Amino acid sequence: MVNTEKWVSFSPAGTLVPTYECFNRCGYCNFRVDPGQDSWLSLSAAEQQLRTWRDRAIIEALILSGEVHPQSPRRAAWVQHLIDLCQLALDMGLLPHTNAGPLSYEEMAQLRPVNVSMGLMVEQVTPTLRQTVHRHAPSKDPTLRLQQLAWAGELRIPFTTGLLLGIGETREDWVETLEAIAQIHETWGHIQEVILQPHSPGQGQTWTGASLPATALIDSVSLARQILPADIALQIPPNLIAQPDMLFACLEAGARDLGGISPKDEVNPDYPHPQHDQLQHCLAAEGWQLRQRLPVYPQYDAWLPQPLQVAVGNWRSRLQAPPPSLDPLPLPTSQMR
Repeated sequence: MVNTEKWVSFSPAGTLVPTYECFNRCGYCNFRVDPGQDSWLSLSAAEQQLRTWRDRAIIEALILSGEVHPQSPRRAAWVQHLIDLCQLALDMGLLPHTNAGPLSYEEMAQLRPVNVSMGLMVEQVTPTLRQTVHRHAPSKDPTLRLQQLAWAGELRIPFTTGLLLGIGETREDWVETLEAIAQIHETWGHIQEVILQPHSPGQGQTWTGASLPATALIDSVSLARQILPADIALQIPPNLIAQPDMLFACLEAGARDLGGISPKDEVNPDYPHPQHDQLQHCLAAEGWQLRQRLPVYPQYDAWLPQPLQVAVGNWRSRLQAPPPSLDPLPLPTSQMR
């Protein structure tokens, strides 16, 4: 029997990629292509993709984009395209969440009316990575990323951030990064969740670093729970955790969210998300209850512009009923059973 006090949430999500092109070249990236080598996702193609989600119980439309250079003559058109995709998702009954790299204050203000939440990974605040995996990634400057977290707070945007673990940093760097996030949240109170993402090698990367050991991920969860305020949820990606016992250890250490469970993990395409029903069965075997959530946490609903409050309220009403089953997604034999 499931103990209802032991619960973990997830967001039923689908991902729209406006473009894979990115002017950064992070050594561990399995997502990007060179600028000019990718056609932008058209609104008509996006609409077709969104229509397929209606029957899959998907709630969140994750707008996940490669980065167009801030000085590019196409930058304004790219930001407008992000806005148009978010509006399209809203018009089709979904809740947009945009993660498109560092944005200016003005760009974030433009996106705020069409996003129930936004996100940006801090990754690590140590500058030493600028000499290694971030050598060719100007927007991975920690000061830029921390500035966006602060701007999101000023704009009252519910926000997701996180750490990328195992890319050459130290445990002391984890502490510094977590403390920086905590300090910004204590000022603005807008960070709803922090992702702890272990580096997992993929076929597209140039850096030869190994996977983060599972024991290190568990340690990072414990450390984050000690440092971060209690109202920030800790998120771990189940597709990047090879063994169920390690997943349960992370939950026992304080993780309470599994992020967006979608048909494809665009950032880690070599690691498919586990099927919802099988993940639920796996968790229930150890007394954990899997709950659907929205991409905005309830304490932030009142921050949203009125049209977004209406859209979120409609979804909250629907989730009061028993959650529908998601269509089965392919699950490789190497994933949890």
